[in-house]
Amino acid sequence: MGGAGVLLGQKPGNAWNPGVVRHLLPALSHQRLLLKASFLRPQTTPPVLRAGSKRAAGVRTDSAGEFYSFDIAGLEPERAYQLELLDSHGKALCDPWPISTFPSPQSQPKRVRLLVYTCAGGHPATRNPDTGGANWVSLEARRKMLATGLAYKPDAVIAIGDHVYWDLRSPVGKVNLGDSPVARQLVGQFERSQPVLGTENEGKLKTVVTPQVCDLYGTLFRSTPVFFLQDDHDYFENDEATEEMVTFPPDDFMLRLARASQSLYYPEFLPDANRPSGLPGAGAADRAPGVAESFGTLRYGNLLEIMMYDCRRHLSLKGAAGGFIPETVEAWLMRRMSAQETHHVVNLPSTPVGWAAGKWGEWYPDVLQSNGKLGTATAKYWWQQGWKSQHDRLLQAASSMQRIPLFLSGDLHALAEGRIQRYGQLDFRRNPVVSVLTGPIGTGPKAWPSVWRGTGPQIPSGFEIDEGLKPLEKNGFSIMDFTEERMEAQFFSWKMDEPEERLDNLKPFHSFSAMRRG
Repeated sequence: MGGAGVLLGQKPGNAWNPGVVRHLLPALSHQRLLLKASFLRPQTTPPVLRAGSKRAAGVRTDSAGEFYSFDIAGLEPERAYQLELLDSHGKALCDPWPISTFPSPQSQPKRVRLLVYTCAGGHPATRNPDTGGANWVSLEARRKMLATGLAYKPDAVIAIGDHVYWDLRSPVGKVNLGDSPVARQLVGQFERSQPVLGTENEGKLKTVVTPQVCDLYGTLFRSTPVFFLQDDHDYFENDEATEEMVTFPPDDFMLRLARASQSLYYPEFLPDANRPSGLPGAGAADRAPGVAESFGTLRYGNLLEIMMYDCRRHLSLKGAAGGFIPETVEAWLMRRMSAQETHHVVNLPSTPVGWAAGKWGEWYPDVLQSNGKLGTATAKYWWQQGWKSQHDRLLQAASSMQRIPLFLSGDLHALAEGRIQRYGQLDFRRNPVVSVLTGPIGTGPKAWPSVWRGTGPQIPSGFEIDEGLKPLEKNGFSIMDFTEERMEAQFFSWKMDEPEERLDNLKPFHSFSAMRRG
């Protein structure tokens, strides 16, 4: 243990001993590591993270000393590091573990594999108020799905939003989330006029989020870099627009809850040379230097660049001039799609393209009609025309690339893949836009869109899509492989009405591939 001795109570054999560590989630680039960690008991002095000859003292992110952030820069690309987490006296707090940095942007890797999914949240206490445990998949079953994904040895993991379900004011929250009787009994109510950290709100936040993140992930991903993108429920609301309330853009308290959750539990996005440092949500004084909260990049040599963008935090209600993302962010996406530095450039918005369920915060004006189909005969309340215009510009730019115009997304609680040929007056047939719904981890039978909204994901009006896999409301995830000329995807699925034993030997049920043009 790097001279630190053997952990007390360590089990014999090869079992990794977490010691007093409750959860570990690392972000990584080719030269920097950002680790979020929590502990079973408060650490009265900052722990130290060691990576080879590099070391960093933890920065406490909560009031009690249970949560710390560790930031190590100046690492070497494509190097395996042995990480050690020590107390201030050099005693090991857990077993050491390995992690490897990404290739440098100039290197030429031949392959990269990703594990991608969405909607992993769901508090165990709200599984079973009046529904027989049908709101969320059990934590044990979720962990089995994640472990299966890890068994495929991905180089990185992307979790697309809805890490936390605890809506406070929108209607769904009164049924089975943060404003339900069971939630009020467990947590009480947040005091919206007070800060989140350093007040009674902090203990309530931990009661809400710790089971949904720490107890779910534990130390499973300690050796696998993670990218956590936020979506609507991570702001403690569903996207809703009625005469009584419009939930987004988030109000001040929603924003403070989302920022506090991210600060404590999962890493922000590390800087990237091709992503402007002044984008909204980047460079905040209470964060590690240069990190971004809403817009991130996964860069893997000259093989792959993925741009991840939160479509909720900076949503604007400006009619024809509105957008899910600010103009500066859209300009960044456009520049990267037109650049010629990588074999693959992928869009990863938190809100899907090509499918919808008629809810408010979608790119599309469609709502559920009396015939059970999506359409525009009935106007969608407070929907903004600028959202669709921004969507159209992004899809046009993607289709114009000499690459696979690929969009990965979550939110809709489904697995799906298809090629968008046309949308309205837009013709993508020269290079059809490939859209993937990556699969939800935590959704239970009472939480599917077909239950809450009367419809599962559908193709909005005006689209022509060749669906290789029609939207399937089942739990699951995607394994994505990229080589220089090709992208291959494997889909895994399970549902709570199936034997849980299937999770012990889960195999892909569907796969597809796409070739790069030019």
